[in-house]
This record gives sequence, structure tokens and C-alpha cells, in this order.
Amino acid sequence: MRSSSRPTMQDIAERVGVSKATVSLVFRKAPGVGDDTRRAVLAAADELGYRMNRTAALMTARRSHLIGVVAQISNSFHAEIAESIVAAADRAGYEIVLGAVTPTHSESRVIETLRDFRCEGMLLIGPELVDDVIEALGDQLPTVVIGRRISVGSVDVVRTNDGKGIAGMVDYLVELGHQRIVHVAGGTGVIAADRRTGFLRAMRRHGLVGDDAVIEATGFTEDAGMAAARQLLDGSLPTAVVCANDRLAVGVLDVLRRAGVEVPGQVSVTGYDDSILARLGHVDLTTVSQQPQAQADHAIDAVIGRLDGDRVDRSASTLTPELVVRSTTAPPRTR
Repeated sequence: MRSSSRPTMQDIAERVGVSKATVSLVFRKAPGVGDDTRRAVLAAADELGYRMNRTAALMTARRSHLIGVVAQISNSFHAEIAESIVAAADRAGYEIVLGAVTPTHSESRVIETLRDFRCEGMLLIGPELVDDVIEALGDQLPTVVIGRRISVGSVDVVRTNDGKGIAGMVDYLVELGHQRIVHVAGGTGVIAADRRTGFLRAMRRHGLVGDDAVIEATGFTEDAGMAAARQLLDGSLPTAVVCANDRLAVGVLDVLRRAGVEVPGQVSVTGYDDSILARLGHVDLTTVSQQPQAQADHAIDAVIGRLDGDRVDRSASTLTPELVVRSTTAPPRTR
């Protein structure tokens, strides 16, 4: 190997006894290289400590094989889906560039950054952008919306039926004997609206809707859930609270338990998402699973169907949510 402070593809080629072009094919995950040669190249790269110069590769390549993922890093459910997306993309020969939405980095700003990285496709997890903005993005590059209903011809969709998921939770609570049930909604977005509508329809079906059946939280956060729980404490407590997501439910649980309210003895609490938070032993939240692994697989299939295939028609996958019963729900206490 030539003396150099940083190993090159030529060094790897000489170590394995192949051409530099073959090494390049391996790192680009391109076809035309046998499995034994591919393994030998990767082993030599590891032995030599080779690191590919991704910036240079992107400048010379016609394709980047990068897919951008826009997610809220404070949302553990988004993080779980993103993790599954990385695995699914790797199996398909693509790399993921994760764009983190934070209070200082809006969805629009994150999308522009990912486009600067030459991402060929975009996956938006639970986006709050208006339809027109998402449609414009879909007109420019393959885009998949995950976890939200949207009817735009240029954009593919992978989601669970939120209305059905929330309705199933109401049905379960009614079967337990609950009648005074309150929904903590998640704001003004499409996802919150679908879950609110599903709750109200199920309550009407059971003849249980009242004027105070919904508490309008300011968003999908723990703080919003805590504020909603304080409203509950100011009035007559319901026997069950159906929260629009797990983060809201965790906030509700925190305030109720600090106030000495027994959960589920006095009030049953449920969430939505079956996030890592919900599975923690001290939370153990009854919730609804959105099948993150299946959503991730469908999303990668959809974006690659446009990138590598001839598909131009819209793809829409709606999965069935699953009720997950844990220790925060029980029949209402008889008075």
C-alpha cells in the first residue's frame, strides 16, 4: 500500500486484487459485483480504516441514493418509525438523511436542508404542513407522507386509520363500563382532527356525547397534557380519559397522580401510538399501536417504487391500528 495518511479506493483495490472501478461499484451498492468480491472489498476497507468521501461522491454521481426523513426528534414515536425506516432503506440499497424538526428548525427549513443534500426522495412523518406545500414538494421529487391523511395526487401516503383506532378505544372503555369519557385532543392539525372525529362518532354511537366531552389541548406534548389534566381537576372528574397520543397521556398521568388521583382506580387513562414511553414499566399505558415497522416498510416501498420503477400513480396504504391494553385502564369504580 502506498504511504498515505488516509487510505484510498486504490489502496483497497490493490489489497483485494481488483480494479478501482470494482471498489467504487461496491461502495455505491451497484450491481455487477459478485458476493465474494463485495465481501472482500468491504473487509479490506475495514482493515485499512477507509472512509468514503461522501461529499466528493455526491458531486460526481448522477444519483445520490439518499432519502430524506423529516421527523420531530422530541416525539419518541417519530424516532421509532425513523429507526425502522433506516433498516428498510438499508435493505433496499439506500441511505437515510434524518432532518430533525425542533422549535428553531421548522419542517419547511428541514426539507430545504435535505434537498441541499441531494436527497432523491422525501419521507414526512406526521407533517403539520398545509396540503399545498406538501403537494408542491411532491411535484418536485417523490414524497411519502407517513401517519397523516392527505389527498394529493403527487404524494404517496402510509398511515393507520386514526378514526377507527380511537373509536376502538372508546368501544373498549364502554365495554369496561365507562360512560363519563373525555377526549384530550391534540390541536388543530389533520391528525388531531381525525382522532377527535373518531372519538366523537364513537361516543355518539354509544349515546354518550356531552358538551364537555373534548378538552382542546394546544398540541401533542406532555406540557399540553399536563395543562389538560389541570382543567379536569378543576371540574368533575370523568371515569376515563382518551388522549390523542401517548405524550399527552403521560402529561395527564403525571398531574393526576401528583394530585392523588388513582389511575386506574378513579380515572382510566389511554394514549395513542404505542410509543416507547407507553411501554415503560412505570407508565404501562393502554394505547393504540400504529405498526411503525409496517409503516416504515410501506413507505420505503412507495418511494423506491417511484425512484427505481415506473410507477407514477398515487399509492395509499391504510393499516389497521391495534388496541394494546396495559395497566392504566380498568372498570370504573362503583360508588
